[in-house]
Amino acid sequence: MWDLASGKLLRSITDAHPPGTAILHIKFTDDPTLAICNDSGGSVFELTFKRVMGVRTCESRCLFSGSKGEVCCIEPLHSKPDLKDHPITQFSLLAMASLTKILVIGLKPSLKVWMTFPYGRMDPSSVPLLAWHFVAAHNSVNPMLAFCRGDVVHFLLVKRDESGAIHVTKQKHLHLYYDLINFTWINSRTVVLLDSAEKLHVIDRQTQEELETVEISEVQLVYNSSHFKSLATGGNVSQALALVGEKACYQSISSYGGQIFYLGTKSVYVMMLRSWRERVDHLLKQDCLTEALALAWSFHEGKAKAVVGLSGDASKRKAVVADRMVEILFHYTDRALKKCPDQGKIQVMEQHFQDMVPVIVDYCLLLQRKDLLFSQMYDKLSENSVAKGVFLECLEPYILSDKLVGITPQVMKDLIVHFQDKKLMENVEALIVHMDITSLDIQQVVLMCWENHLYDAMIYVYNRGMNEFISPMEKLFKVIAPPLNAGKTLTDEQVVMGNKLLVYISCCLAGRAYPLGDIPEDLVPLVKNQVFEFLIRLHSAEASPQEEIYPYVRTLLHFDTREFLNVLALTFEDFKNDKQAVEYQQRIVDILLKVMVENSDFTPSQVGCLFTFLARQLAKPDNTLFVNRTLFDQVLEFLCSPDDDSRHSERQQVLLELLQAGGIVQFEESRLIRMAEKAEFYQICEFMYEREHQYDKIIDCYLRDPLREEEVFNYIHNILSIPGHSAEEKQSVWQKAMDHIEELVSLKPCKAAELVATHFSEQIETVINKLQNQVLLFRFLRSLLDPREGIHVNQELLQISPCITEQFIELLCQFSPTQVIETLQVLEGYRLEETIQITQKYQLHEVTAYLLEKKGDVHGAFLIMLKRLQSKLQEITHQGETTREDPSLKDVEETMVETIALCQRNSHNLNQQQREDPVYGKGKLGEIQGLILGMLDTFNYEQTLLETTTSLLNQDLHWSLCNLRASVTRGLNPKQDYCSICLQQYKRRQEMADEIIVFSCGHLYHAFCLQNKECTIEIEGQARWTCYKCSSSYKAGKLNESSSEVKKGRITPSQLKMSPSCHPSKGDSAVKKATSEPVLDPQQIQAFDRLCRLYRGSSRLALLTELSQSRGSESYRPFSGSQSGPASHSIFQNENFQLQLIPPPVTED
Repeated sequence: MWDLASGKLLRSITDAHPPGTAILHIKFTDDPTLAICNDSGGSVFELTFKRVMGVRTCESRCLFSGSKGEVCCIEPLHSKPDLKDHPITQFSLLAMASLTKILVIGLKPSLKVWMTFPYGRMDPSSVPLLAWHFVAAHNSVNPMLAFCRGDVVHFLLVKRDESGAIHVTKQKHLHLYYDLINFTWINSRTVVLLDSAEKLHVIDRQTQEELETVEISEVQLVYNSSHFKSLATGGNVSQALALVGEKACYQSISSYGGQIFYLGTKSVYVMMLRSWRERVDHLLKQDCLTEALALAWSFHEGKAKAVVGLSGDASKRKAVVADRMVEILFHYTDRALKKCPDQGKIQVMEQHFQDMVPVIVDYCLLLQRKDLLFSQMYDKLSENSVAKGVFLECLEPYILSDKLVGITPQVMKDLIVHFQDKKLMENVEALIVHMDITSLDIQQVVLMCWENHLYDAMIYVYNRGMNEFISPMEKLFKVIAPPLNAGKTLTDEQVVMGNKLLVYISCCLAGRAYPLGDIPEDLVPLVKNQVFEFLIRLHSAEASPQEEIYPYVRTLLHFDTREFLNVLALTFEDFKNDKQAVEYQQRIVDILLKVMVENSDFTPSQVGCLFTFLARQLAKPDNTLFVNRTLFDQVLEFLCSPDDDSRHSERQQVLLELLQAGGIVQFEESRLIRMAEKAEFYQICEFMYEREHQYDKIIDCYLRDPLREEEVFNYIHNILSIPGHSAEEKQSVWQKAMDHIEELVSLKPCKAAELVATHFSEQIETVINKLQNQVLLFRFLRSLLDPREGIHVNQELLQISPCITEQFIELLCQFSPTQVIETLQVLEGYRLEETIQITQKYQLHEVTAYLLEKKGDVHGAFLIMLKRLQSKLQEITHQGETTREDPSLKDVEETMVETIALCQRNSHNLNQQQREDPVYGKGKLGEIQGLILGMLDTFNYEQTLLETTTSLLNQDLHWSLCNLRASVTRGLNPKQDYCSICLQQYKRRQEMADEIIVFSCGHLYHAFCLQNKECTIEIEGQARWTCYKCSSSYKAGKLNESSSEVKKGRITPSQLKMSPSCHPSKGDSAVKKATSEPVLDPQQIQAFDRLCRLYRGSSRLALLTELSQSRGSESYRPFSGSQSGPASHSIFQNENFQLQLIPPPVTED
């Protein structure tokens, strides 16, 4: 034990731990007289230092025995000076990590175990790690223990309760993807981890985000393996502890005051977190200004991780960071101007500033430094016209989102001028309505807005700049009133102005500012009064003598009557408990009636809109309006006038809206119904009958209305099926439907049939009796009975009698005879005998035959079809010769096909006698039956033989091609390692660089030797080699034979393929005329000869001669195995001719 201040040795402790073990750890607690020791035996000892009478002593006490589990890591809790009085320090906590678990014990006041925690599954080579740190959690500061072994870090929060007991709670653990060998706290929020690959990982504890990774392999970290293996004392440690010692570096890493010290083999390294300023400056040195601003802003907002160097309260920290950000912004602005490209397209400069200027604007606004933005920053950027334009354009989204208010007059003026110069007037309008324009030249702005049709901006400037609400309306009325009074069609621009005028009036009367916001509360009553007074003026300010009264109301009614009345209706909703407003309401209603009723230039729709509006107002329970009832009668006369047939549907719709809005109380109902019937307003009649529950009369309304007559079926169905109607009402509706059944069937037969089948299936016969028209009856029955018509009714539930079905079949024979058979195929419920009589009555022979076949009388059906076929043939014979395209011949063909089909369908039901006798004539089929069956057997045999032979040939061809491909693609393997001419090994002849040539037959030669033996042939200017041994015996004869075969045509030029040569020709290629026809090289010719000999057989002429000789003798069978007679020397008995049915040989791989 040493005194580091003086360098003196204070004491030597010889009995602190058992001999033969190495010291792994020795650490002081907060008490300087108490230390903890851990040896390689896994035991932990407490060392108490004392000084009695000047004598230094040390007492050792075993806290944990290695026999219960080897401890390899210990960590006492150390508290900072400012936490010396923390209540938990009096326990002198110690954390110990064994190979299987961790323990937290208290050394004071007495030894006590407070917690044990097993590891669970882990890698046995992983190093146990422990680290304490005080952290702020739940409004208090308490120690937190981090421990891990492997790739999972656990955090335990240690607290002392009021009773004095210690509680340990688990916190969120950290999962990693690497194996740890060291864990160090930098501060309460940041930890530094070292993995087994010697990489440092800086981690934010709360978010578990990895902030940085640093490679420290150059440190050459010192490991404590020798101590853990106890090499100095004989290595008497367990295998488990020795395995952990491979990665142990406990004593090589230490932390203090936010610094971490790493012991390397050659030096000591110190690592620490950069302060926030250093981190920002580091990015600035790398010219990463945007990243530096983003990092500084994260410090400003308190969102950065691992922050060092920022102290004080939040406002002070923000002020310090903001000052630094302002400095960076000035530097950023200067850099943006300096880095601007001097030459090139204007688009390049714009892109440069579009990338940089928005950053300046963003951070100035985030820092709430508009003074800086619109003074120094704007002055700097104004030096470059492109930068100035980009700056002004960057302000637009902030202005439109109301995030930027209070722009200086100069910037506001420059902004409007900039967008005006770029012809972006819509942007100018959008900007003006979001700006405080009191500092601008109002008259100049209004003039600009009017010239560029910026009506929203103009109204906004009048309202906000001058508190003037009437002048904008006057300017707009002057534009749209003249063409409306003249009856002209408005232009698109004038329509836009009129719509804006209506919305503006609505906003003013509702107390809202146009186009957005609200009018100040003190101005709302004044604005409403001004607008009403303006609208009900008798004449305009500059009225001509010809001007009609109430020009503004008249103009708005002509422009869009419905929308103007809707604006008034919304306004009247707010007129409650306001005496003056009620007077305005009655006054404007009187003006509306005077303008519209006393003039004939309004359409029925416009007049109807007015009275619908009035009816709605009068129908309100708190209504205070008075309208003369005579006016409603005049409107009724006007709308129901029979003299005017134009706009019939429009007038009816207007009157219907008037009634539905409550105007029904203004009319006498009987008179209203009479006038509606007279005017053919059937929807009005339906509305009135509906009120009186006269549903049967509504059916007449539907049937008389050509636009809605098809809806009558749904109406009847709803009345009869929806609950809520009495039985008498339903009966009256059904009786009315029965009275008009012929009209319903003629209108939609399917709908009529579905209606009858759904509601009154038992009265079908009554309906049939009412349908006197046979065509309508036929259409009704077809819709009812034919399932192909698609009515949604279950046919089984109808229970229709067969006589009705037969009546339908008879009508079908009359009106659609060609569809009888296909209908009978899907029809059910008819009797065969009665139906056959009907078809015979109308002479539908094919139908009769079908029914007889269905009945089971196939013979009778066949006789009818045969008779039909004979009559068709007689018609043709009487007409004489006809062409194949003649329709009568087609009829015969069709009848023939139907007759044959009849026979085919029923032939399986006939016995042998019936098959022979009636159809073909007695005995004729039996005479040729054997011949036909023999032909069929022969055909089946020959077909099987052909298929088998083809299969065998294909298999043989496939086997041959596979072997050929295998032999072609196989590498050449020489039979010997010496040249077949000079008999020297090709490896030993090194005096000259000679090439080696190997042939497919296995012979090997030197190229020089082959050239001396003249074993080369030039073909088309290229040298071809031939094997000396294989070609020497039959060189002359076989090559001549091959060439003669080529000349005779046995080998055509198209059959010869050219193979690549080993050597190009050394002769003059211009002398030799290259032919376009490919030829075989000598090796290919030899292989082809071998193939020809293998597959060569007898000549075709000999085969034909043999066959012609055998024709004279019937007993001679060329393929028989007998050797008698002339066949003893027959070609067919030749060994090469006979088929050798043996399995193919197995080739070597």
